[in-house]
Amino acid sequence: MHIIHITSELAPLAKVGGLADVVLGLSRELSWKGHQVDIILPKYDCMDKEQVRDLTIDTKELFSFYDGQWYANTVWVGFVENLKVYFIEPHHPRSFFDRNCFYGCEDDLERFLYFSRAALEFLYKKSIQPHILHLHDWQAAAIAPLYKEMYQKIGYTKPKIVFTIHNMAYQGKCASHDLNRIGLEGSFFHTPALLQDNENANLVNLLKGGIVYCDFVTTVSPTYAKEVLSAEGGKGLQQTLLLYKEKFKGILNGIDYSYWNPEIDRFLPFHFSFREKEKHHQIDSPLSNKELIKNALREKLCLAKDHRPLVGCIARLVPQKGIDLIYHTIDQIAEKKGQFVLLGTSPIPAIHEEFHRLKNHYAHHPHVRLVLHHEEELAHLIYAGCDLFIVPSLFEPCGLTQMIALKYGTIPVVRRTGGLADTIVDVDQSGKPFEKTNGYLFDAPDSFSLDLALDRAIHCWFADPEKWRRLMINGMQIDFSWNQPSNLYLSSYEELQSNS
Repeated sequence: MHIIHITSELAPLAKVGGLADVVLGLSRELSWKGHQVDIILPKYDCMDKEQVRDLTIDTKELFSFYDGQWYANTVWVGFVENLKVYFIEPHHPRSFFDRNCFYGCEDDLERFLYFSRAALEFLYKKSIQPHILHLHDWQAAAIAPLYKEMYQKIGYTKPKIVFTIHNMAYQGKCASHDLNRIGLEGSFFHTPALLQDNENANLVNLLKGGIVYCDFVTTVSPTYAKEVLSAEGGKGLQQTLLLYKEKFKGILNGIDYSYWNPEIDRFLPFHFSFREKEKHHQIDSPLSNKELIKNALREKLCLAKDHRPLVGCIARLVPQKGIDLIYHTIDQIAEKKGQFVLLGTSPIPAIHEEFHRLKNHYAHHPHVRLVLHHEEELAHLIYAGCDLFIVPSLFEPCGLTQMIALKYGTIPVVRRTGGLADTIVDVDQSGKPFEKTNGYLFDAPDSFSLDLALDRAIHCWFADPEKWRRLMINGMQIDFSWNQPSNLYLSSYEELQSNS
């Protein structure tokens, strides 16, 4: 089967959040299973070109329609992790992807509308007709109505459209005349049955268009798929999803164990496993090196080497991630006889400034450290060296950090929402055998509930080391690889093909 992903992010060269990791992980797994998988991405000036092998020009003059004119584009092709990736470079006077950023421009909607038309124009003019066009988030959502209302009518008919929503909070709302820019008649789509926004009748909604026009729509965990059918989770699109629920499914994301694996992790000073190994006729403790990494992390961050549990948090510091609960944990953790380390950045100036104030406040504290710039090696040290990992999200479509933490024997304390609820089973949950548990859950998004979960976890760490060790091993044994999720996507792809 030939599958083409069209996306605004791809790890490791153009990454803002989990979307980049998901596209890479799913694409690579599908490729390993014998399918032809290609990816189309904007050619950002700030992407890490060192991660692209054999980057060459595929097409020098791809002309694509935008705002009443035809503009030239260069399409580049290269390989990322042995996957063929096409990069679209517009030669539009507004330099849509030469901004030294991936997102955050005032004209983001126009940038990705342009990209959507150019990507589809490229496939049409090159006569590339895959079995599946897999679109990701609002940035590629306009391709669905473009394909169904324009390109199918001129003979481009083979692909089926799969659309994945990674986060309902970002929907791509714009004026209907913005659709005119890419050759669609905006007034035609400005109706409740098509793209008219459900909350603001003056706007159209690209994410809604993806839902309406795709052949199959997914989101990134089963629980999140249920949550988005409610008024709170649906962010205004719950009625649209309910209308199309027969073609809607939640498929849990996977993680890449060739990159996130304490047995082979190239960023770690020591490797470890939950498996016992015989060494010099003695049983080598499989988790002993984790303590050495904890000490290395403390040395790197100038934290005291006391007998305390080390609590980690790696997050993009936006309201969704439970900012107030992270503040609270920073203030409280030292009083709970623990230590806390945060690695995070924020695109929101007020949050950025507040965390820098906290960083300065705790600069010389023996048990608290904040690092407010991305540092890949440090991220791996935190996953491997911490005892606990908090994810206090207000909502979380899937979440990858808690699954990564489990692989490194670091026990998650998370809010019961979205993919967090699908991946973490509370150690104290009645009716669950101990070997099926792997962390601590709390329900209400408030400090009282978080404190109860943290208190239970810290008490176990101090009072029952053997139970803690067994809980670590429970988490490390779980398979959250892309093997099973990719099979579910393949089943959906194959069903679409069989129905065509």
